[in-house]
Amino acid sequence: MKLVRYGEVGQEKPGLVDGSGVLRGLSDFIADITGEALLPESLARLAALDPAELPAVEGSPRFGAPVGGIGKFVCVGLNYSDHAEEAGMPIPNEPVLFMKPTSCIVGPNDDVEIPRGSEKTDWEVELGIIIGKPAKYVAVEDAYAHVAGYCIVNDVSERAFQLERGGQWDKGKGCDTFGPIGPWLVTTDEIPDPHVLDMWLEVDGRRHQNGSTRTMIFSVPFIVSYISQFMSLQPGDIITTGTPPGVGLGHKPPVYLKAGQTMHLFIAGLGEQRQRAVPAR
Repeated sequence: MKLVRYGEVGQEKPGLVDGSGVLRGLSDFIADITGEALLPESLARLAALDPAELPAVEGSPRFGAPVGGIGKFVCVGLNYSDHAEEAGMPIPNEPVLFMKPTSCIVGPNDDVEIPRGSEKTDWEVELGIIIGKPAKYVAVEDAYAHVAGYCIVNDVSERAFQLERGGQWDKGKGCDTFGPIGPWLVTTDEIPDPHVLDMWLEVDGRRHQNGSTRTMIFSVPFIVSYISQFMSLQPGDIITTGTPPGVGLGHKPPVYLKAGQTMHLFIAGLGEQRQRAVPAR
């Protein structure tokens, strides 16, 4: 299934996109796509529905993040071997973890704000993991059972805030609108192997990132298991798993996002995103 939340900000309704690309409403069956709706038994009930019998949604409504009420937004840094090389940093022995605040989350095609004082706002196309079953001290071999599905994440980053202002990375990762997610949550049955997905990101039509999850250092089950050793994961939590090379910081000289430009992201099987960069309000 491809599960979505559509409608104006704060008024999103649950839906799914059927095999023909038609958006269909799920409000008669669930109130929203939040943690409880992502439990295995809840997803099984939704999968048993006949999409053709669900009401089609007219027009082209806005898509919000495909999960509401997200409790944690956990991030893995330097998880692609070719990106670590680009950044001139050693391949980590263990996953590098940081958090993005949930206040940064926006829909897949919402505007991204360039923060006040920013000169180094950057892009990162990433595979997102959406947790569907509570996970605490999970073994690697059991980790897939705790995943509801996958999505695209743009881990927007302000590099000066992140790397030049002291302290942790969070300063450059958590600005408002720095977490576009979606367009949809694709359940695991549609993505049998998340480690073979092509992905790219363009800015104003120029291809900057062109990679694949094949170069991930730490696999999806390892990441879920690893994080669950340090914090419990709950249904609806999102883990974003790192980015391939081609970020603005990696260019020589570096190239950064400017107001008026448009980012276009793609991951095979997970759809596309488009965001326009605007000055912070």
